[in-house]
Amino acid sequence: MRLRIFTEPQQGAAYETLRRVAKVTEDSGFDAFFRSDHYLKMGDVNGLPGPSDAWVTLAGLALETTRIRLGTLMTAATFRLPGPLAISVATVDRMSRGRVDLGLGAAWYEQEHSAYGIPFPDVVERFDRLEEQLAILTGLWATRDGETFSYTGRYYQLADCPALPKPYAGRPPLIVGGSGPRRTPMLAARFADEFNHFDTLESTAPVLDRVRQACADAGRTRPLTFSIAQVTCCGRDDAQLRQRAAAIGYDDLGALRAEGLAGTPAEIVDKLGRFGELGVEVAYLQVLDLDDIDHIELLATEVLPQVGA
Repeated sequence: MRLRIFTEPQQGAAYETLRRVAKVTEDSGFDAFFRSDHYLKMGDVNGLPGPSDAWVTLAGLALETTRIRLGTLMTAATFRLPGPLAISVATVDRMSRGRVDLGLGAAWYEQEHSAYGIPFPDVVERFDRLEEQLAILTGLWATRDGETFSYTGRYYQLADCPALPKPYAGRPPLIVGGSGPRRTPMLAARFADEFNHFDTLESTAPVLDRVRQACADAGRTRPLTFSIAQVTCCGRDDAQLRQRAAAIGYDDLGALRAEGLAGTPAEIVDKLGRFGELGVEVAYLQVLDLDDIDHIELLATEVLPQVGA
């Protein structure tokens, strides 16, 4: 199983903090550094120094790292027009020499849209826009040199686009995720290279089965990678675990163990193994205290060697 570090910078992280975490991620042997794409904090945190743009941040990290993959879980389809998004992602992909993954979702956090003046249509329109954006991105990146790409949809129209710049080498992998019963599996089957589920172990199996069925219904033959994301809190002993849990706002260790990856390294290895039995190949370890570098190093030394690919 490939293990990736996943961060939530809108909760409070300067670029220097993200750079430090990304460098530790690379030096420790993890597969990738990912970040959320949000413009507003969540919960009772100060969120300082404020939000950072995901793709500007990843552009900087593309030059600061050499091996790890870089990506988003998830960029919101409401944030950017598909043409400019294709340009941004392809640019960062070239800067990193082909190490970018794009997670793209329909958006869900209405408050950040109202805070920063971003339109937030109803859920049906958001999914319709997401579908059009996925069609445009894949179409642009599949357009051959010297040819143009046009698209006529309900929300987006492109006329004779030169489909430039090209990504570094082929299209960046696309990630679609969620728990929706119909649209999400269909979009994953049509467009995605990876499907991500961010929920409990118990809820994962039926969701993955729906995606498998959608792939079969669509006649898809190319493989689809399954991944999970989990709030991660690891301690060498109970005291250290409680200390780390409190630092990220969890007082109930039972709930944290049930909802995420929490416990000793052995407990986390065991739970990752159970995800693996469901067909999961990639795990995003959501680390919320970005100042706790020792936490990432503990995961690297005690968990990664036992389950990492």
